Amino acid sequence: MDTALRPAVPPLPTPVPRPAAPMDAAQEFVTRLRASASSLAAAAGADTAVVREVVPPARHRRSRCRVVLRFAGGAETDLTFLGPVSSAAAGPERAFDLQIRAWLSSELGREGSWLVADDDAPNGVAIDVTAWSATTRPAG
Repeated sequence: MDTALRPAVPPLPTPVPRPAAPMDAAQEFVTRLRASASSLAAAAGADTAVVREVVPPARHRRSRCRVVLRFAGGAETDLTFLGPVSSAAAGPERAFDLQIRAWLSSELGREGSWLVADDDAPNGVAIDVTAWSATTRPAG
């Protein structure tokens, strides 16, 4: 084989693994809520759940999570949950996924002042789990 016509190709550089970059707080918040889909389905008595949207909290906006629950027989429920506003320095609200799970497992959470108008929610209503948790805490 004549190699005179082939151009000389230098060897490829050895790949250097990058150190794993730590995940920022907002991405950790999103990842944790997306990973909680199966526990949200179990809390609601659904077959499956898909976390369609997650917005981490910030100084100027509330956290939000949109969950679609799928039940036996093909029925679906699309819910939007609103959480707290927080500063970036304070970090994401760690209890938001737990509050959503508690609301889903509660039989009393389907009506009340915690249902708020929300233009971004599919049905125009969102569940303010922060307000709901404040009303369900025992006095004292």
